[in-house]
Amino acid sequence: MKKIYLDQASTSYPKAPTVAEAVYTYLSQSAVNVNRGSYDCAYSIEEKVFETREQLCRLFHFPKIQNVIFTSNVTMSLNFLLKGLLRPGDHVLVSSMEHNAVMRPLTQLKDLGVSFTRIPCDCEGNLLLSKAADLIRPETKALVCLHASNVCGTLMPVEKLGAFCKKHGLVFLLDAAQTAGVFPLDMEAMQIDALAFTGHKGLRGPQGIGGFLIRDELVPKLTPLISGGTGSISHTEEIPEFMPDRFEAGTPNLPGILGLHAALSYLEGHSMEEMRNHELALTRYFLDGLHSVDPDGEYIRIIGKKDTDGRCAVVSVQTPKIDMAKAAYALDQTYGIMTRVGLHCAPSAHQTLGTYPEGTIRFSFGPENTKEEVDIALEALFAVAGKNR
Repeated sequence: MKKIYLDQASTSYPKAPTVAEAVYTYLSQSAVNVNRGSYDCAYSIEEKVFETREQLCRLFHFPKIQNVIFTSNVTMSLNFLLKGLLRPGDHVLVSSMEHNAVMRPLTQLKDLGVSFTRIPCDCEGNLLLSKAADLIRPETKALVCLHASNVCGTLMPVEKLGAFCKKHGLVFLLDAAQTAGVFPLDMEAMQIDALAFTGHKGLRGPQGIGGFLIRDELVPKLTPLISGGTGSISHTEEIPEFMPDRFEAGTPNLPGILGLHAALSYLEGHSMEEMRNHELALTRYFLDGLHSVDPDGEYIRIIGKKDTDGRCAVVSVQTPKIDMAKAAYALDQTYGIMTRVGLHCAPSAHQTLGTYPEGTIRFSFGPENTKEEVDIALEALFAVAGKNR
């Protein structure tokens, strides 16, 4: 049975073609450290790390190479930003569609006197920005939100949010987990103060590497979450003030960075727009296939948007006549269709969408998925849901 991977929102597969070779070459031929060794091999790896920072600056239209910080993933990046920036008494605005990568740190910070308010979204996940101004308090310091919902794919109005934050003097933090490498992001034009990304989704790099890009004005306001050796100014026990060392303590994930370098090189050689259009065409084909056979959603209920305007290639459904966990299991075991079922680490989003606590079955498409695979997935889903086509 051929396996069909439709869980791209969790992690991309297959990875960009050059990623595995780049990681293997480093580990097998030159697995040295950086900022420690005074020899050519170490300098060569340091150059690759620097080039990766340059690539990320180009990708996100960001001017400061040394302000690109590597972490393990977008979750760690958001923890760095939220826990480093916020102080007792501060207030934050979030969308009601947030992932727990934002909500759990903020909930943890409540014990330290930080509060947050959710900007409401409608039943399709669209942000109701008109309601945001009334939620601002004198102590409101920042607005943090995801760019696209990992549950239903709805995009947030990033440019409008950047203008809103500028107007009201708020720090704008963006979670680009689902969109980096798929949708264009311009930190300058969108007035984003800090952007958190992960390397293993739309960028198609390995797991375990991510990071954030941060404006100069925010750097002194951010307390480092982790401290330790950096290989620089080793004569002092004080944390370096300069970037990126201020936020990069310890040995970095060099296999991950070099894999990300390879993935970004591949991305730069291909059209992001073409790949995005391909993913959205598959999304449209999937949605149309569901609607044409079951327009009332009696057997398969589409959650969120029914078209491809203002969304990424993530679709959630419910199967009213069969338990969703059983449906997802049958899709995998009987038909080889790999999806994700449950609450997707986003209970607030599911409450907004009306799918809490049951959750959904999530289908997400990547640049190498095909129309034929979507046809097989549709046939399988209808069969599992008990609907004859």
